[in-house]
Order: sequence, then structure tokens, then C-alpha cells
Amino acid sequence: MAVEALIFDVDGTLAETEEAHRQAFNDTFSTNGIDWHWDIPTYSTLLKTTGGKERMQEYQQTHRKDEPQMDRERIKALHAQKTTRYVEILAAGGLPLRDGVADLIARAAVAGIRLAIATTTSRPNVDALTACCWGKTPEEIFEVIATGEQVAAKKPAPDLFKLALKELGLPASACLAFEDSRNGVLSATGAGLRTIVTPGQYTMEDDFSGAAEVIPSLVGFKL
Repeated sequence: MAVEALIFDVDGTLAETEEAHRQAFNDTFSTNGIDWHWDIPTYSTLLKTTGGKERMQEYQQTHRKDEPQMDRERIKALHAQKTTRYVEILAAGGLPLRDGVADLIARAAVAGIRLAIATTTSRPNVDALTACCWGKTPEEIFEVIATGEQVAAKKPAPDLFKLALKELGLPASACLAFEDSRNGVLSATGAGLRTIVTPGQYTMEDDFSGAAEVIPSLVGFKL
């Protein structure tokens, strides 16, 4: 069956955003007088848990378990501040798309292949990335935008990709998914999608079993 749609993860797949996320978390902790600081090794481990609020919960349960635990409302409020800070960082510019991404998306659009997003990140983060990297809103590039707020279970559950397929009105066999992490592969393949992986800065050592192809970048990727 011919490919009718491409479904992209965002963080690590469209762009190497994780350092901006890490900075936003640390800035938020500092601003609120919280003595948490996520260095690169710590954040790399935390990325195995999908979702920013979920990472904060995981961190306090594993690294700060002997301290008073923040409740969900406190974590939710801090995460909202973190999102605002992330948007500010991207608004300052300087975050490029990963190699081959812009070209592939442009070629797909010309060929009439539909485009979608399936990401655990929040909608404001998607808005910030497309504004930074394309100078456009997500809707000007992608027909379907499925984000973490819209599903009950985030990756590695298949819910996000299933939602994207539902919104596209297409079977998994007519689409390709693009991911950068183990949890992303599990999510996409769990929805029945052939999955192309371009490992990211934080996911080089992940297990990509089940992916259709693992390549360094999307440069020259043939539709």
C-alpha cells in the first residue's frame, strides 16, 4: 500500500529539544526555590518516563523519597511554569530542525502526502517549536496534531498514534511513523505502524527492536 501520511514525534525527532526542556525545568526549580537540578545523566534517565509532570513525580519518588512529597496540584503548577519558560527559550530562536526534516516534510506536502504529529509533549510546546523552526503555526504544516493532553495513557502506550490515525481516517498500513526513542517505537508499533527511527541526543543507546529502519537522520529519506 502506498504511503498516504507521515506521523511525527516531536521532541528529539523533529528537533533536538531536550536540552531546552532540561534548562526550562532547572530554571523553574531555581525560580521557585526548589533545590532540584537535573544534570544530563539524570535527565537522560528521567526521559525513560514520558511526560514532564510524570518525570517530576518519578524524580521525587526515586531521588527525593526521604523528603516531603509534592502533590499533583503542585507538580501541575510547576510544570505549567516550566512550559512557559520553554516557550520563552524557543522564542529566543536558535533551535534548528534535525537534518532532513524540513526537506522531507516539504517533499511530502508537494506529493500530497498528509502530515501529522503524535507527541506526549503539551500543545504550547508544539506551538513554540513550529514558530521557532518554521515561523508558522502547527496547523499550517500538520493536518493532525495529537498531544499528551488528549489521551489517557502516554507513550509507550499506543494511544497517541491511534488518535492520530483516527483523526486522519487512515489504517496504520497506509502511514509511516517517525520516532527517536524506545518508548516511541513501542507506542507506534503498538498502533500497528511501520516506524522509522532517527536516534536523538539522549536516545542513542535505546533498544529499537521492532522498528522498520534505524537511520542517523532523514537526509535523503525516500518516500
